[in-house]
Amino acid sequence: MSKIAKKKILITGGAGFIGSNLCGYFLEDNEVICLDNFSTGHYHNIQSFLLHPNFKLIEGDIRDFETCERAVLGVDFVLHEAALGSVPRSINDPITTNEVNVSGFLNMLTAARNAGVKRFIYAASSSTYGDSEKLPKIEEVIGKPLSPYAVTKYVNELYADVFSKTYSIATIGLRYFNVFGRNQDPNGAYAAVIPKFVAQFLNHESPIINGDGNFSRDFTYIDNVIQMNELAMLSDHPEAINTVYNTAFGERTTLNELVHSLKEFLAEFDPEIATVPIVYGENRVGDIPHSLASIEKAKRLLNYAPKFSMREGLKETVKWYWETRK
Repeated sequence: MSKIAKKKILITGGAGFIGSNLCGYFLEDNEVICLDNFSTGHYHNIQSFLLHPNFKLIEGDIRDFETCERAVLGVDFVLHEAALGSVPRSINDPITTNEVNVSGFLNMLTAARNAGVKRFIYAASSSTYGDSEKLPKIEEVIGKPLSPYAVTKYVNELYADVFSKTYSIATIGLRYFNVFGRNQDPNGAYAAVIPKFVAQFLNHESPIINGDGNFSRDFTYIDNVIQMNELAMLSDHPEAINTVYNTAFGERTTLNELVHSLKEFLAEFDPEIATVPIVYGENRVGDIPHSLASIEKAKRLLNYAPKFSMREGLKETVKWYWETRK
């Protein structure tokens, strides 16, 4: 149950994976506005909210400033999740990625400032660490970006910092580390690895791992991300705002470990999945070898205590995909 009540919350990208989970979490006790252009979000993610008296949908694009201004009217908090994700997508189409992730972000930030929004909390990214080899990743130590997507997410942080200093709008960036869970789309060319692998296993198809499977990630279950957004809204400690936080569990898992855990959990529902072979391919351009977050800053300033380990979250996720499979 949400600790935030009787507030007006705008969630951009609210029909997407993370946005729809945030909508559902805050909806019972708050007025929730979902802004989405459905380029990557889905109506089915918010279908159950449409008749709820606290829910309002604005179908529109953050690249249109007037739409952004209309969406922020009377809003207490903005949770800005709208973006074009995916490193490969940004390599294939850097111009659109920049238009959405940079120009769209600036539109939302400016509209929020003009409307006197209390706090602007935005989805930052672990891709900002770029070529930095230091592990674990600490918020104050980053490298050079390795993809157009990473450039755009770093520019978001720079704009947020400038706006907080110049216009006194409170901002908090959450650097998401490989988020997974319910509502994550397994389809399309840019599907994330966990839903993609799950879908392949369910069809008894071999998942293809890029490289030898020893690349590692700090996979982060959606409920931990919801917790971080809520804590970012609640905190009034001066040191806790106008900064960025790693949003992760704080452990790393190799792709080999991931795929074997998926087989283990899915085989409980369909024993044949245990026999599906794994295929290995080439490394993907723009991928960093290893990712592991330090969550000490979030623990210290936001009292963050992630409730789900990677395997606990994965078990919940597999169950959700099995129950909602078509």
